[in-house]
Amino acid sequence: LKGKQTLTSHRSLNHTEMAKWLRGLRSVTAEVADLPASSFGRSIRCIHQYQTIQAVPREAAGRGVSARDRTIGRIPAVVFPQSLIETDASKRGASRKQLLTADKKQIKSIIDSVGLPFFCSTTFQLQIRAGQGSSTLVESGRVLPLKIHRDEETGKILNLVFVWADDGEKLKVDVPVVFKGLDHCPGLKKGGNLRSIRSTLKLLGPAEHIPSKIEIDVSKLDIEDKVLLEDVVFHPSLKLLSKNETMPVCKIVATSPVKEPEAVQA
Repeated sequence: LKGKQTLTSHRSLNHTEMAKWLRGLRSVTAEVADLPASSFGRSIRCIHQYQTIQAVPREAAGRGVSARDRTIGRIPAVVFPQSLIETDASKRGASRKQLLTADKKQIKSIIDSVGLPFFCSTTFQLQIRAGQGSSTLVESGRVLPLKIHRDEETGKILNLVFVWADDGEKLKVDVPVVFKGLDHCPGLKKGGNLRSIRSTLKLLGPAEHIPSKIEIDVSKLDIEDKVLLEDVVFHPSLKLLSKNETMPVCKIVATSPVKEPEAVQA
């Protein structure tokens, strides 16, 4: 297949990208997890602290209670283990389900920093305190956001759903696809368009190996070249959940007939 690429999930940054990331806080926590803190010292430690979601337990559920929490700047949330999603009751382990509230300003800041498309494919550290302003830590661990519930009219966040993302815990995640190399793509330079066919890819695997996004390099694709699902390379522990891996992820399509080179006369 002409234009077939070897693709990898985004797990590291070069020096230029890292400098930009540190200035704008526009990258995601998962991408920094593999970088030694000693390399960036105090800056990295501050960012990890910023990305830690602070929450407190809520003893009651219901519309009235949730509405009252929102009026004081809190977002109702719930966190539970992946096993509770299992349809087979025999596979459900001991429940770590917790009803929580989180600070609205902090959640908004984290979403703005990470980028909304990548929020539900990025793991975060969660600390559950005994109460607002309390130093007593009830429970902590890594979590993955599963869903953001919003008001249909205002767009305001109503509540959040998290799943525990301990190392080794197998999770199903829809990971966003992003494209790079657009400025160098031969097909685009000829006037073609990039047709994105899959905006996300569903992966199954250990929480610590799931990327926050998948970068696809299109810098060598010409008109009619495509990238297939089977071209995407992941960590060996990850499985692509697709019945047909010959399906395209993207394709460079012509917007007008491609001109053939004129024959050179002898």
